[in-house]
Amino acid sequence: MLDFHLCRTLGAFHLDAELKVPARGVTALFGRSGSGKTSILRMIAGLDRPDHGHLRLTGECLIGGEHDHWVPAHRRNLGVVFQEPRLFPHYSVRGNLCYGMPLALTRAQRQRNRAHLHEIVALLGIEDLLTRMPGQLSGGEARRVAIGRALLSRPRMLLLDEPLTGLDGARKQELLHYISRLAREIEIPILFVSHDTRELFAVADRLALVDNGRITASGEIGDMLSRLDLAPQTGRFEAGSLLSAEVLSHDETHQLTRLGLGAGLSLKLARLAMPVGRRVRLRLRARDVSIALETPLNTSLRNTLPAVIHEIESERGHASAELVLGIAGQRLRARVDRLACEELGLKVGLGVKALISSVALSGPDVISLDVGDEAAQQDEAAGTSETTSP
Repeated sequence: MLDFHLCRTLGAFHLDAELKVPARGVTALFGRSGSGKTSILRMIAGLDRPDHGHLRLTGECLIGGEHDHWVPAHRRNLGVVFQEPRLFPHYSVRGNLCYGMPLALTRAQRQRNRAHLHEIVALLGIEDLLTRMPGQLSGGEARRVAIGRALLSRPRMLLLDEPLTGLDGARKQELLHYISRLAREIEIPILFVSHDTRELFAVADRLALVDNGRITASGEIGDMLSRLDLAPQTGRFEAGSLLSAEVLSHDETHQLTRLGLGAGLSLKLARLAMPVGRRVRLRLRARDVSIALETPLNTSLRNTLPAVIHEIESERGHASAELVLGIAGQRLRARVDRLACEELGLKVGLGVKALISSVALSGPDVISLDVGDEAAQQDEAAGTSETTSP
């Protein structure tokens, strides 16, 4: 576990941040530009020194304590990836990857290094890049190599400082895929700095909100994103929910997939290239969820889920009302206009129907939580998994 309370004054900006980060998974520091996210990460990495405070990693004191301890950056054994890849231009990709590897003095150590190199290269999908020079790489490829170099140093923790900045949509989505896969397969914790909610949906397990130098709230990402009181920080337009689900079946005729949400409830969306039984995380935008008092007839909407209203927030100055619904033990955000909220008589505790269009959901909204074996991966690529009717 990482445990810190760091304070530093930079001109008129005062940082006073406190947080505990679990020993596994991805914890995201999220906030607008200038909120203090990168300053926190640099102090954790040992690149900047706080005015006072403490920092402990897996029980070891890196900053503070009784004797005002300070462990320099090169002795903290942390992997850091910045917004720019910072690869050595005169080394090939292989040379860059091997640069940070532990020194191998024996045959056994050399074998372990080779095995680890092969493992990381395969994990990040950079087998075909090993002989290239950094100038021959795309932005996304260079970021993957930088992440690989950090991992090959065998760090106790990986720190990613907005690694997707400056990438176009396709390259960003590609790197998100690899970071998400990385988070599921490696045993070390990841601290991920971002100001983009779409990145959080894809990779984060926990979320810490940073505002004006302070961590104002933290917790499991699903709970954090469904909290209405945090909407000013998490964003209103892209507000949504993360639901846990399982791939139940595929309908090849209509190119639909059925996902189970628990308690016998399911929803349909466009066909996923994932095998039956795969556990996934599903992103649902609040603006794509409608409310009805009864199950509608003769409608094109394919998903009607029974729900109970847990919270309602209707602010003056906003045309919409924000709702939190309970569905199969999970929390789902919805957004309706205030007039509809009044006309339908919506209130806390009322049973309603949540309406979701199948075309509002797509592949990028679904993140796999399982690490499949080779056969499952081939099934995903070929779309040959078991098919039954939803």
